[in-house]
Amino acid sequence: MDVILLKEVEKLGAEGVVVHVKPGFARNYLLPRGLAVAATPQQVRAVEEARRQRLQKSQRAQTDAEALKRTIEGRPLSLSLELGADGKAFGAVTAHDIVKALTRDGLAVEKHDLELAQPIKALGIFDVPIRLHPQVTATLKLHIVKA
Repeated sequence: MDVILLKEVEKLGAEGVVVHVKPGFARNYLLPRGLAVAATPQQVRAVEEARRQRLQKSQRAQTDAEALKRTIEGRPLSLSLELGADGKAFGAVTAHDIVKALTRDGLAVEKHDLELAQPIKALGIFDVPIRLHPQVTATLKLHIVKA
């Protein structure tokens, strides 16, 4: 029996793939759990159309991410950090501070997109990677200056 997988099934195939399985396996396991549907010509066309639309959407998102990457890498960001008399930092520059500054500049970036291992507690120039898309990562030049 041919079925179209609606979700990835281990040792069987990925989502959207047409596979041939025994009728009992399809009837008793795959179909009741919503993991697959019978491979009718209408279902095959619907799955192909959905796959094509997902691919177009992914390509548009990647193109937008690459444009945002060029913008981010083309303009450095400067943030201030308050220091005490002995040169130790009061607080730190966090991912939230960076996102807030980028938003003020008109760049839409989510906090979880920043790959900042720990808050920055020193003056200097730092490279902060920002994952905009699974295949696109921008590097932000962050200048930390004394307040």
